[in-house]
Amino acid sequence: MRPVSRALLAVRYLTILPLSRRAHAGLDDLGAAAPWFPVVGAALGLVLAAVDAVTVRVFPPLLAALLTVTTWKLLTGGLHLDGLADCLDGLAGRDPAERRAIMRDSHIGAFGAIGLIFFLMLELAAVSELPAGARWRALVAAPAVARAIPPLLARLFRPARAGGQGALFAAGLGRASAPAALGIALVAAVVVLGWLGAVALGVAAASMVAIGAFLARLLGAGVELAELAVLLTVSAWTHARL
Repeated sequence: MRPVSRALLAVRYLTILPLSRRAHAGLDDLGAAAPWFPVVGAALGLVLAAVDAVTVRVFPPLLAALLTVTTWKLLTGGLHLDGLADCLDGLAGRDPAERRAIMRDSHIGAFGAIGLIFFLMLELAAVSELPAGARWRALVAAPAVARAIPPLLARLFRPARAGGQGALFAAGLGRASAPAALGIALVAAVVVLGWLGAVALGVAAASMVAIGAFLARLLGAGVELAELAVLLTVSAWTHARL
């Protein structure tokens, strides 16, 4: 695929933008577009920062943060929230086989529903309590860093099913895809957050690798959890009194 086609495919998959059907391809082709993921994430973050800059001037801080987070999930079509719910439901399994069976079930269970509520509350609280100077920076960095995580996880962990989505995505990854995605995310994070961006990327990647060692199906969930990890890292950095 040409670079432009890969970029369009990444945008089409990661957002709800109505691109031409020519940008459509399978998950194996999506693996080749992985280096564009953090670029799309950074662009999404800039949109969120612009939305937040408007809402904080019109609404109270908590409501402004809620509107920003709502825009965040709408622009991505809730794509990764579904994967997060599956992984949370899988926590109820007693062994890897049972966890995989639970995660393949399309219905959301109690763990998934309760977990999503608490996850969104954590994300909302993290955004609403960030100082103004750090808030827009975190909103740009978090989506960029998080979208470099799926190619990393796909390289480190064996897919849960040979013919599943994770396997198809991993099959399309080139050798340089994961390092390229991480490198682009690192540049984006450092540009907006300084060295705190490198710390946030390290925390997000280490957290997802640790969780990935426990849960096999983490590509979608990894994006959401990595975004939260970045927000919490920036929040802790700006609020901690040690």
